[in-house]
Amino acid sequence: MSKKYCNKLALTTAIAAALTSVSATAGGLVGKVTDANGSQLYKGAKVSIAELDLVTTTDQSGVYRFANLPAGEYKVVVEYIGAGSSETTVTVNQTGTVEQNLMFADQAQLEDIVVYAQRAGQAGAINAQKNADSIKSIVSADAIGQFPDQNVSEALQRLPGMFIERDQGEGRFVGIRGIDPNLNNVTINGLNVPSPESGVRSVALDVIPSNLVGGLEVSKSVTPDMDADAIGGSIEVKSLSGFDRAQQSITFSAEMAQNQLRDSNSPKVSASYTDIFDDTFAVAAALSYSDREFGSDNIESNGDDEIEQRFYAITRERIGAAVNLDYRPDFNNQYFVRTLFSEFSDDEYRLSNTFVFDDEGEIERATKDRKETQQIISLTAGGEHQVDSLTVNYQLGYSKAEEENPNALYYTLKGEGLTFDSNMQGQIPQITQGANVADFTNYELDEVSDESEFAQDEESSFKLDLTKKLLAAGTAYEFKSGIKLRQREKTARAIIDIYDDGFDAFTPTDFATATPDWSLGDFGPGLNRQALRNFTKQNKAGFEKVELDSDLESQGASYTINEDIFATYAMVSADFGKLNVVAGVRYEQTDFSTQGAKVELVEDEQNDVEEVQNTPWSTEESYSKLLPSINLRYELSDKLIARAAYTQTLARPKFEDVGAYQIIESSTEENDDGEFETEREAEAGNPSLKPYFADNFDLSLEYYPGHIGVLSAGYFHKSIDNFVIVVDVAGTSEWQGYDEVFQPINGQSAKLHGVELAWVKSFDSGLLLAANATLTDSEATTIVDGEVFETQLPNQSDTIANFTLGFENDTVSLRLTSVYKSKNLEEIDDGMLRYEDAHTQLDFSGKYYINQQTHIYFNAVNINDEPMYHYFDNRNQNAQYETYGRTFQLGFSWASF
Repeated sequence: MSKKYCNKLALTTAIAAALTSVSATAGGLVGKVTDANGSQLYKGAKVSIAELDLVTTTDQSGVYRFANLPAGEYKVVVEYIGAGSSETTVTVNQTGTVEQNLMFADQAQLEDIVVYAQRAGQAGAINAQKNADSIKSIVSADAIGQFPDQNVSEALQRLPGMFIERDQGEGRFVGIRGIDPNLNNVTINGLNVPSPESGVRSVALDVIPSNLVGGLEVSKSVTPDMDADAIGGSIEVKSLSGFDRAQQSITFSAEMAQNQLRDSNSPKVSASYTDIFDDTFAVAAALSYSDREFGSDNIESNGDDEIEQRFYAITRERIGAAVNLDYRPDFNNQYFVRTLFSEFSDDEYRLSNTFVFDDEGEIERATKDRKETQQIISLTAGGEHQVDSLTVNYQLGYSKAEEENPNALYYTLKGEGLTFDSNMQGQIPQITQGANVADFTNYELDEVSDESEFAQDEESSFKLDLTKKLLAAGTAYEFKSGIKLRQREKTARAIIDIYDDGFDAFTPTDFATATPDWSLGDFGPGLNRQALRNFTKQNKAGFEKVELDSDLESQGASYTINEDIFATYAMVSADFGKLNVVAGVRYEQTDFSTQGAKVELVEDEQNDVEEVQNTPWSTEESYSKLLPSINLRYELSDKLIARAAYTQTLARPKFEDVGAYQIIESSTEENDDGEFETEREAEAGNPSLKPYFADNFDLSLEYYPGHIGVLSAGYFHKSIDNFVIVVDVAGTSEWQGYDEVFQPINGQSAKLHGVELAWVKSFDSGLLLAANATLTDSEATTIVDGEVFETQLPNQSDTIANFTLGFENDTVSLRLTSVYKSKNLEEIDDGMLRYEDAHTQLDFSGKYYINQQTHIYFNAVNINDEPMYHYFDNRNQNAQYETYGRTFQLGFSWASF
């Protein structure tokens, strides 16, 4: 560990010494909250001691704790929405800790929680949300299986203000309040898991086996002990511990899915196991496997003179595994080990036809043939110790993410003088094609590209948290401080070989296949995937390599980024009657460096020069920020809670935006007048980008009517500096003489404000209703070469909404859900504004309970066959239209608790 980090660690150690020096009363009280027979644990339950005006909540294992209690006899009350309340008299000794489990006596009320899994999931989440110190939305482990969702990210989209970004119609990245997912923080068991994708920070949450998730928490206002890179918010995935269930549990599920668009069947199986041994050692393990065959039909344009048709056939395979170990010799000491392994592979074959509307009647028929594999390994270990009124938490973590895309083959066939036409209007532009377009004798092989891309993201981290509780003048205080160190290295490497000749043995008609079932119009014949691979294998030695273009693409796409983050914080929590205050400050310092190259392809007819110039490029940046925050929670009554928060947060730019790379193409040719003209185009990263900084204000009101339900309304406002947007910066001071340069830059400023409304209600009849909407408005100012663009915040949607209608009894569970996300600005592309259109999707889930252990289920995903659509400037100007079809799932699940 470097000296600068050692110095900062010493600072936190001094704070810890100060905390431990505070005098404390030795008496303590600890225990679990369970049902009458100890088979059900209650998470997020409110536990209070009225005589001392003290309140706490149970953790994920149903455990509560009070420290620094004066000796005496107290009435301890536990409250849980959906199960009422229970009171127990407890005697606390002058020294030592008393262990006392608390139980609900009213078994009749408890039945609703145990029998109805859907209500149980809602009850746990609502109780945890009500008793939280900050503004949170929560999904319990029980609730995740109640949705027709493929993965964890899709389960999160049901919460207020949440949306997902999809890959081939399947949810992967999660956004909060309409804000770009890259501006959120995602942790798994407190560990920042790296991303296998070379350019992004956001983690695809579909890597996590959902049957090992103990809960999902979305914090929309952060506290100082949380990572600051959370402009949208922070998502915490809590893995299941064996102690989270009161007894041994085994689950198993299997399903078969059918995708209508490709008429393919896809299996999926998963299993989990938890157990406790000798009341001190617990294990939780899960395994999942899925093999999904599906695809999409796509048509896109450049908004000017090109239209491209695309046909995708994909096999997506996932393997997820995790083992969690916990050792708790007593209530005051616990140790844990968390592991996660995920492997994701995409075997993709794409056919495409690009129509170029110029005088030459040019069409390119192309293929993309690749198998991309992503792998994540995450290991974390730590412990928690209670020494009188001091709690010590520590954690050491290591994660490694890799992406491999070896030997991806791209074939391009070109034909000229062909007959076709289009007005290029509408969401699905129609193309009138002459008979010669589908005739492969009019094409010849123009280019073959063999591309291998590799990315690796490796992170090591350490964090230490110290918490001191004390009771002074009738007020309970909790002082907390800590540090977190993160060291991260991101690398991207490419080997690209481009060939443009030596194809004498290639006859296009030998590779033609039947017309694929493309739903958006006339596609024409396809190309045989295996035949093309065989041809490459047999004839590659005779291909002529384009050395300059190959070097340009390979060297320009390779870079390394190192990022070291040091954080320390101090905070205090206190209850002043009905007012709870959490206030403090967090300091984060980032040391950043990147190494890559400025790579330029020079083709100069005037000086007879053809070469690739490679200039090594490395740079370093450093920045720090002091980030104060305060969260207020006021209990107006037992059912009505008001909250307010002011926080400062940040977001670091995406890796692809700050990587040290420039890919420049410079061409000098003689024009018709005999003069030489130079055209220069470039694509570049920007290591000088500043991080986003945001001031966040939140107000909310929550009403809990007493049964399983909540009605809430909130207002939020964010002032954001240095947001990042990709624009054409040609002609600016750094890029004089260039015709086109796409580079990310910092915008000037942006403001985002909105309201968040939610209603969840479970009726005695079995009817279930849930509705939420987040309405936002943003203003962003970007200046490019003196021209001012007033737009929305990039990748921000004005409206996010969800609606669920459900019914559940002893026999069936039914749920119809809809999700809506309004349009958002993607980028400024050559003076045009590119938008992603609004998206509405309907899903259905139905379950039939054979008995308490076994049920069968049927899910219908994307019932309304909603496409993904992007456009330029107005909705009639296509940028991309892609459809995925409906998916139906039939399966069964068995559980033993």
